[in-house]
Amino acid sequence: MTDDPAAPAIVVGIDGSAAAVDAALWAVDQAVDSDVPLRLVYVVDDGDAVDPHERARRFTAADVAVRHAVTAVESTGRPVKIEIEIVHGRPVQALLHAARSAVTLCVGARGRSHAVHGRIGSTAAALSAGALCPVAIVRAHRPHRRHDRAVVIEIPDTAVAGAVLHRGLDEARRRGAPVRVLTPARTHPDVTAQWERRLAEWRRRYPDVEISVASDSGSTLEYLADHGESVELLVAGRGRPGGVSDLVGTPGNTALRDTDCSILVCEPHNAL
Repeated sequence: MTDDPAAPAIVVGIDGSAAAVDAALWAVDQAVDSDVPLRLVYVVDDGDAVDPHERARRFTAADVAVRHAVTAVESTGRPVKIEIEIVHGRPVQALLHAARSAVTLCVGARGRSHAVHGRIGSTAAALSAGALCPVAIVRAHRPHRRHDRAVVIEIPDTAVAGAVLHRGLDEARRRGAPVRVLTPARTHPDVTAQWERRLAEWRRRYPDVEISVASDSGSTLEYLADHGESVELLVAGRGRPGGVSDLVGTPGNTALRDTDCSILVCEPHNAL
């Protein structure tokens, strides 16, 4: 169980799905690099009326799922402290509460409830919109894939550019990955010059990271559909126009099918 549920940690939602185990494995490096525990949280959904026997069965299933995730994490051999938390409640509300002081909240892109109820991205969208920390929606964990894949940073406007760029560049530096920046269509020379000045500033701050602008990228989903195999992580702001539902829901899953490109939704606070 957890030593202090309110202490900083990388929180991973576990639900018995393979995608949740992938999320836990993806989060191991995050926890080690941040020097915080990896907290595996399983929410036993008691929203519908259940008898004591069914309640006990669900708790047993939760314990088995969490232990399976622990075994997978331990098999990496990484020096990470693992915490376990099994709680009762509604999944979204309970995970938001568990992640109230988290460094990052991680969930699988397609959890068990999606397979059962046919809902794609509804939990991820709700968590991304409501969490007080960045939320990672993990598609798969394939550590032996090619290592030259990029971190793509979506910058819809200048208001949150600093916060999203900072997080995305930190992620790229940690991975040793190049960065591609998706910016708004730039038709006016003044707008183009403003973006070039801003990117030049960030290149000076991160001289060890290769930073380029994706030209003629169209929409973010179009870019991902065309280049998803060469992207390991998309970093986007929570306040992006239209919200995050298209990225983490059916349109995003369609664009990223057969890839392991994960999505990190950043909070737009404290823009630099």
